[in-house]
Amino acid sequence: MKRKLGINVGCARGLTQMENLELIHKVGFETFFTGSQNADTIAALKEKADEYGMVFETIHAPFAGINNMWIPGMEYVDVYKGMKHSINLAAANGVPAVVMHVSGGWYAPGISDLGLQRFDELVFHAAEKGVTIAFENLRQVGNLSYFSERYEKFDNVRFCYDFGHEHCYTKTVQWMDVFCHKLICTHIHDNHGRTFEKVGSPDIHLLPFDGNCNYQRCIDKLDEYGYTGPLTLEVDNGNDKYPDLTAEEFVAECYKRAQKLAALSTAPDPVAEEATEG
Repeated sequence: MKRKLGINVGCARGLTQMENLELIHKVGFETFFTGSQNADTIAALKEKADEYGMVFETIHAPFAGINNMWIPGMEYVDVYKGMKHSINLAAANGVPAVVMHVSGGWYAPGISDLGLQRFDELVFHAAEKGVTIAFENLRQVGNLSYFSERYEKFDNVRFCYDFGHEHCYTKTVQWMDVFCHKLICTHIHDNHGRTFEKVGSPDIHLLPFDGNCNYQRCIDKLDEYGYTGPLTLEVDNGNDKYPDLTAEEFVAECYKRAQKLAALSTAPDPVAEEATEG
């Protein structure tokens, strides 16, 4: 199946988002997302994307302090305001969706009525603004699975399937089987799985095929459930990754990996099928 290829617009460290956008457009990417919360940057990216004919897919909401959403007190205010600001930025610039985390860390707080109330407020606000919220899989299975039921009838609540997070955090959970009917976007990167013997987070955001993620299984699941949306990388060349590549070379390599990933699909292209039937 032919799918659009995308990437995070901050992939080449040391360049501005606009410089990144120029590079990713030049090599062939058709869609992108950003984690920027700056209104001027978002507006400039949207204007340039329209000029290039690219799709500004999502804005990634801030998540520092996300666990405070579930506990009493006022510590949640900063992250709550940040997530709400992302919704407002998306609405103001015609970006269809905002990606959000639900919790963070291996030992996140459990589900609480207070936390549900706060997330409900964000979901209702997004609905009023015409923006979709795509909740992303991380370490915790219970809270995100609960959201799949709580917001089942909300058209503006969807799922962001992160291949890398599934591999290094919840390898025994196939998230597509839980959220297949809600999938709207993907975050794709590689790692070495849940390696407890290594120091630091296993979530290292390598280029696809530089770790040991089973991408064939992931793409097969997308095919199985008829996902036709973009395959979007979430990678970068920071932290001494890929030091021998210039920014231009790195972005070009990203596109090659995305093409290799897309080639794993064995599902027929629905557009081609329609043309044949016609």
